[in-house]
Amino acid sequence: TLRETRPTAVSLPNALRYVLQRMDGSDVETLRRNVVDAAAAFTDQLDRAQGDLGRVGANRLADGDTVMTHCHSTDALACIEAAVEQGKEISAVVKETRPRNQGHITAEQLREAGVPVTLIVDSAARRYLDEVDHVVVGADSIAADGGVINKIGTSGLAVNARERGVPIMTAAQTIKLHPETLTGHTVEIEMRDEAEVIDPGTREAIGGIDVENPAFDVTPPRYMDAIVTEHGQFPPESIVALMRELFGEGAAEPWAEP
Repeated sequence: TLRETRPTAVSLPNALRYVLQRMDGSDVETLRRNVVDAAAAFTDQLDRAQGDLGRVGANRLADGDTVMTHCHSTDALACIEAAVEQGKEISAVVKETRPRNQGHITAEQLREAGVPVTLIVDSAARRYLDEVDHVVVGADSIAADGGVINKIGTSGLAVNARERGVPIMTAAQTIKLHPETLTGHTVEIEMRDEAEVIDPGTREAIGGIDVENPAFDVTPPRYMDAIVTEHGQFPPESIVALMRELFGEGAAEPWAEP
């Protein structure tokens, strides 16, 4: 049930794998204690991983850089915040990220970190890339071929960044690696409620239209300069080596019936 709540973001099934693979015991109390202990250890590991990732990503940013962000990613923020902690002057151009405007969260947290922020509408991204030194995005899943599955609009931004010669990196902890893609599994793209895009009254007034609201898109590895993790930075095409090191040749589902 937990696994099926979010079909695209792989961090949830990876968290379930970590916790449930450590569930052992012959009575309910022992099983419960093992699950709680594993969940606490997993949370602690995540906290350390984000700090390590931030320091790796910060090394790609130079003093005086302006970065562009898309959607809201605590991993991407960790890179910018670590750069600021290193004494670098960083400013940001933040895309609003329709339809849920997660960019507003990013803008607020960057301001709290002392980063000057310019908020723009999504369709203005290409214009402002001329004023940007680096694009930093997160990921909901990363496939074995280095494809980055992230908030809808990431792929278009990556293509524009490549055309403009602006380097773009994905900041993502290894919990975002999608081990099932090692065996040919494709990542399902979540479709969200049309009411996020248009309110029912306006939709009715327009007339008979279809509304689609994909939450994510896939950025091919050729448009991404680097994937930054707590284990270091990798060219997208080589992320499969890290995935095999962490997960072997595939991934079991410990919650599934045998």
